[in-house]
Amino acid sequence: MDQTKFCCSVCLDLLKDPVTIPCGHSYCMNCIKTHWDGEEKKKIYSCPQCRQTFTPRPVLVKNTMLADFLDELKKTGLQAPPADHCYAGPEDVACDVCTGRKIKAFKSCLFCLASYCKEHLQPHYEVAPLKKHKLVEPSKKLQENICSRHDEVMKMFCRTDQQSICYLCPVDEHKGHNTVSAAAERTERQRELEVSRQNIQQRIQDREKDVKLLQQEVEAINQSADQTVEHSEKIFTELIHLIQKRSSDVKQQIRSQQETEVSRVKELEEKLEQEITELKRKDAELKQLSHTEDHIQFLHNYPSLSALSESTDSSSINIRPLSYFEDVTAAVSEVRDKLQDILREEWTNISLTVTEVDVLLSDPPEPKTRAGFLKYSKAITLDPNTAHEELLLSEGNRKATLMKQKHYSDHPDRFTSYKQLLSRESLTGRCYWEVEWRGRVDVAVAYKNISRAGSVIQCVFGCNDKSWSLDCNNNSYTFWYNNFQTRVSGPRSSRVGVYLDHRAGILSFYSVSETMTLLHRVQTTFTQPLYAGLGVYNYGDTAELIKVK
Repeated sequence: MDQTKFCCSVCLDLLKDPVTIPCGHSYCMNCIKTHWDGEEKKKIYSCPQCRQTFTPRPVLVKNTMLADFLDELKKTGLQAPPADHCYAGPEDVACDVCTGRKIKAFKSCLFCLASYCKEHLQPHYEVAPLKKHKLVEPSKKLQENICSRHDEVMKMFCRTDQQSICYLCPVDEHKGHNTVSAAAERTERQRELEVSRQNIQQRIQDREKDVKLLQQEVEAINQSADQTVEHSEKIFTELIHLIQKRSSDVKQQIRSQQETEVSRVKELEEKLEQEITELKRKDAELKQLSHTEDHIQFLHNYPSLSALSESTDSSSINIRPLSYFEDVTAAVSEVRDKLQDILREEWTNISLTVTEVDVLLSDPPEPKTRAGFLKYSKAITLDPNTAHEELLLSEGNRKATLMKQKHYSDHPDRFTSYKQLLSRESLTGRCYWEVEWRGRVDVAVAYKNISRAGSVIQCVFGCNDKSWSLDCNNNSYTFWYNNFQTRVSGPRSSRVGVYLDHRAGILSFYSVSETMTLLHRVQTTFTQPLYAGLGVYNYGDTAELIKVK
């Protein structure tokens, strides 16, 4: 029995779940289904063997008789045909010698430029001249080894033109070129290939290390986030419990004081009620005495009846508007307002701290052009509550001018000792802004907790470890930090650009004109959000945060 008759012509293996299509050919159900899925767009379905077409798509039903027959044959030892006898499918390289239905090729010969099945390849193992031929894995590209000009096998390589050639090509088209045998060129390229592979393998190892580091980073991020959520929930729960405890304490105090005061009032009320009863009794006796006709009897009883007992002190019942416990409500409201202010201020810091979490392996470099800086431009306004009373704000709170008059009332955030102010917005991440100045001005950044009053070291920008400042004068630039000055050279310009990379700890000052020139760069570690700062020295001098475009 020819076992190949029971093979699927698609997978070339024994039929599995056999189905018979309308033309009579049989296939594995999955094989013909996959074949027809590929023809779904055309809506025309064909037989892989006879190419007969069907419309609409036939319904596939398992051929139970053929399936049972195959099961019985398998029990008697029927197996799939050996690989060397399998017929060539559409994707296979077929034997060039086979007639009729071709067998899959086992090897291709680079000398013969032909492919052979095992049977037809046998002479290459037995005939002496054929033994010298180069055999390779089956290939459909053998014709690419033929020179299109001379119809000869290409066994040489032209290094001048970087292409394969036959032995006749150096005579005319490639005359005088640097030519070598294909084998020699292969050897050279093989060495390069090995170097490339080593480089690739090294890069694979490096990337695998990077992937491992990133996986560890993800694990660390998840662990840190989980722990932080747990700790923050615990802290907020403690805070809630503390507020609840204070609420309970206030309630208990109020009720206790309520009970005490009500008791005092009740006690005084009882005394007054007793006094009223006594006075009514006395009034009745006196009334009765007033109606006595016997003069002697009247005079005899009058002294004892006219005497009154000591009255309750009326000063203890001073009628006045009473607030009772309303002051307590006001005090609790004040605590609430203060707590809201603290939470609002600190929430900004908490939120910024969360958004600053950044695990990128490398930060983008500092821009080189103004256009590059402008990508990080940030709209900043000045905070009137921080402005010294002689600094007049204008241009939508972006410009500060020093004037000989007071413009603001007292505020806890206001600078009182020196003519300075801070921005309303906090600065984190990467930011860029520009300051237009006239006269003498400090262009600075500072932490919000810098002192508002006190000595120079406490308050002035650049004279402490809470601020960094570029002193811009008509004739010079000077950088200040922690009361240490650094002379800065650079072209004079009425505009200074400031670049901040908070995470990287970079603060740079630039002279801005038609070009940008670096004046000074700081590399440090910022521990809090920063605020833009301006300081003005002389009356009439100005500093303005420019709307950059």
